[in-house]
Amino acid sequence: MKQILQNLSTGQSELVEAPAPQARWGSLLIDTSVSLISTGTERMLVDFGKSGLLAKARSQPEKVRQVLDKVATDGLMTTVDAVRSKLGQPLPLGYCNVGVVRDSGGDGFRQGDRVVSNGPHADVVSVPRNLCARIPDGVSDEAASFTVVASIGLQGIRLAKPTLGEAFVVTGVGLIGLLTVQMLRAQGCRVLAIDFDAAKLELARSLGAETCNPGAGEDPVAAGLAFSRGHGVDGVLITASTKSSDPVTQAARMCRKRGRIVLVGVTGLELNRADFYEKELSFQVSCSYGPGRYDPAYEERGQDYPIGFVRWTEQRNFEAVLDMLASGALDVTSLVTHRVAFEDAPRAYELLSTDKTALGIILTYEHSIEPRHERSVVLSDRSIEASGRAVIGFIGAGNYASRMLIPAFKRTGAQMGSISSAGGTNAVVTGRKSGFQTATSDTEALLADPSLNAVAIATRHNSHAKLTCDALNADKHVFVEKPLALTMDELEAVKSAHAESDKLLMVGFNRRFAPQVQTMKRLLDTVKAPKSFMMVMNAGAIPANHWTQDPKIGGGRIIGEACHYIDLMRFLAGAPIVSVQARRMGDTDAESVTEDKAVITLGFEDGSFGTIHYLANGGASFPKERVEAFAAGRTLQLDNFLKLKGFNWPGFKRQNLWRQDKGQAACAAAFVNAIEAGGAAPIPAPELFEVAKVTIEVAENLRSQRN
Repeated sequence: MKQILQNLSTGQSELVEAPAPQARWGSLLIDTSVSLISTGTERMLVDFGKSGLLAKARSQPEKVRQVLDKVATDGLMTTVDAVRSKLGQPLPLGYCNVGVVRDSGGDGFRQGDRVVSNGPHADVVSVPRNLCARIPDGVSDEAASFTVVASIGLQGIRLAKPTLGEAFVVTGVGLIGLLTVQMLRAQGCRVLAIDFDAAKLELARSLGAETCNPGAGEDPVAAGLAFSRGHGVDGVLITASTKSSDPVTQAARMCRKRGRIVLVGVTGLELNRADFYEKELSFQVSCSYGPGRYDPAYEERGQDYPIGFVRWTEQRNFEAVLDMLASGALDVTSLVTHRVAFEDAPRAYELLSTDKTALGIILTYEHSIEPRHERSVVLSDRSIEASGRAVIGFIGAGNYASRMLIPAFKRTGAQMGSISSAGGTNAVVTGRKSGFQTATSDTEALLADPSLNAVAIATRHNSHAKLTCDALNADKHVFVEKPLALTMDELEAVKSAHAESDKLLMVGFNRRFAPQVQTMKRLLDTVKAPKSFMMVMNAGAIPANHWTQDPKIGGGRIIGEACHYIDLMRFLAGAPIVSVQARRMGDTDAESVTEDKAVITLGFEDGSFGTIHYLANGGASFPKERVEAFAAGRTLQLDNFLKLKGFNWPGFKRQNLWRQDKGQAACAAAFVNAIEAGGAAPIPAPELFEVAKVTIEVAENLRSQRN
């Protein structure tokens, strides 16, 4: 398949060849016929990409604060690497897609249905079914492509709650604004359109709105008061995109008492309290297409909201727009300004910069050519050398894999064979940059590839155990990112698969390979007396609905991340764990409580013990990690993998690094060296299983606690 990607560093758009996405239960596999470029959102992304670093920083001050916090805790070079990596990740463009269902992925749709979805600009897309809607027979593909962008305006209207005969203002009549004008008119409202563009205002007049052009010297507040016959307008929908706060200020001043203002677009928000206080105005920000947006349960897992409680979800808003198109209440004919063949898509994005009159830019996909559904794409014509070297297949091409893990493996000199991702595009982008031979969306084919002798697994946590078993059964050496398993049953399955295989098994416990931890281990091994450890991970808060917090997907943050410190303490102690205690913080009867604020106490066979404080309630500017070891009148203190100090330690005072090193490169190198030299596993399998078992026990203990 082919897909449009944009480079956030340069603003350049390109059409890339990628493996077709996998057909998945709960998602539709769609052959695209038409897609619509959202001139507002996508022009903003292109302009952001083409701007310099200083302009990027000015446009996102909240991101600058995060970067400065990271510099203070992790160091300048680590932060620079992270920012460059983030900006270097190409972004799929588009969210207004129309096509024909090739694979229905479950109930609700049939093969051959014409559907609209929020899929990107690609000739084949995979979209969760709650983000799709069937197109009525009387609606053309081109008209249907406006459904998703119209739903953004519709959701704003629903929040404003207009009634028949009310006077409403639409500020900013770009694509969303002009659609919003029509939908308000369809609800029996009088509409005043405000914009600086005379051509767009002419379109708004043709759709039944009165108009005001501040660029021609007209006063929006005076126009609004005159339009409302002196009473003040009933509501204002702001669909403009500007850094100025003027649209909100003007909206407040033209509204009647208890008027409603809904922000659909983007504006400054420096508000005057008096404007809102005296009239008791309501102000609300609209969220995209409607209820369900950004809810993983709705969007990814297909859990619909009951219609009796949530009348208008994303999908039902799509259907409402399609019904308006079918009845003629919504007419998008005049909004189409350009039609461009998909194969010439980069030219369409040049129009966003060069033609300010562009509104609806339609991308057309050639129907005479069968959409391509190849699951693999060749990235390099070089051959794999049968020389006893490690040949790696990567499963997963997300942020951590592309930014940290793959570069670490590449530095080992291992041959980069094949890389897979469910959607295919990430595999191509990362694979092309990192020197892989092929990219694929077919994980089973990767595992069956005889040219690969090792597999690295960097997918979501709930897939780790099964993929590990599959890879061992396919006679591959396995490097799996933590955690190894989420449940005891999964762990037993991995142990059984490993027992029947002669291949290496490695978990990405990189911290034990960090240079400063290696120094700590060397020093501690000279002490025969029991040791005590104190470890703090200032993990930072993440939303309770994030996938890592879901016990069934991410396993929770103890299994998903605190396992690093259980392994690290096991490594430094050098003795088996014989006792485990844990306690979590908070009102444990509350449903919102998560396990990411906890203390874990471990006891070891040699009499050593230690505590792990895993905390999500600390300050962002405080260093993320600290490790302290006490033994025989001596102390070692490691701060954030940058500074290691020795107190009363003969012959050792400090080891400071200019760049943070948590051991990722050394961890990958140890695995590759073991494959190529035929040595033992870098971490003995019994230790991997021990750490996994203890981690699962800790998580289960924390979940069972009550006040």
